[in-house]
Amino acid sequence: MSDSEVILRVDQLHKAFGGVVAVCDVSFRVTTHAITAIIGPNGAGKTTLLNLITGIYPPISGKILFEEKVISGLKPFQIAFQGITRTFQNLQVFQNMTVLENVAVGLHTQTKSEFLSCLLSLPTVKKEEKIAKEGSYSILRFLNLEKRAEWLSSRLPYGEQKRLEIARALAGKPKLMLLDEPVAGLNLKETEEMSELILKIKEQGTTILLVEHDMNLVMGISDKIVVLNYGEKISEGTPGEVQKDSRVIHAYLGVE
Repeated sequence: MSDSEVILRVDQLHKAFGGVVAVCDVSFRVTTHAITAIIGPNGAGKTTLLNLITGIYPPISGKILFEEKVISGLKPFQIAFQGITRTFQNLQVFQNMTVLENVAVGLHTQTKSEFLSCLLSLPTVKKEEKIAKEGSYSILRFLNLEKRAEWLSSRLPYGEQKRLEIARALAGKPKLMLLDEPVAGLNLKETEEMSELILKIKEQGTTILLVEHDMNLVMGISDKIVVLNYGEKISEGTPGEVQKDSRVIHAYLGVE
């Protein structure tokens, strides 16, 4: 794998909370324009790893490089401006805002107007507002949510709220999108639709790092899988390679 193919490098990343080690010297690479999945049992350190990548937690040791620049130690908003967005395991949609407004929030990394300009409603602000609205509608159309644009997000069914969170993440025009359990709580039809959506996002050129428990989805759409157990990486490879790994079968997929 050449350096030009790697968008994210995680090197010897270590994080502990008190005496509990959540991530133990984990290293892996994320390839550009691919879907990399992180799997493992509950408590394996998957969400902690995403929180380290997005700056919510600082690592104790190790480093994270995005496009060959060290981002470990940066604040979440600084990392977002680098081109990394995410969704969360526990749905985080602004319930008292409209669907359109939720997506517009995700555009904050794309606007340039300062606070004073907004306060005075200068022409540049109005132009940006128009562009933001058009961009938000375009994203909603991509996710089949445009007819819900003026709805309060609290009115949306759970599956559509999941898509709305992805719409907001897409609004930041990410180079890398982190999805934390995107099909948790969805029925079979909604899961199939989400799988198709994730592949469409990949086809548009966005690299995806995915944490998910649904093995059918993971094995069906992933280019590479990283397996964690008790905070340690125990396997890495293609879906076929990981399925055959005895350590994975024992620790996660179960032993017949």
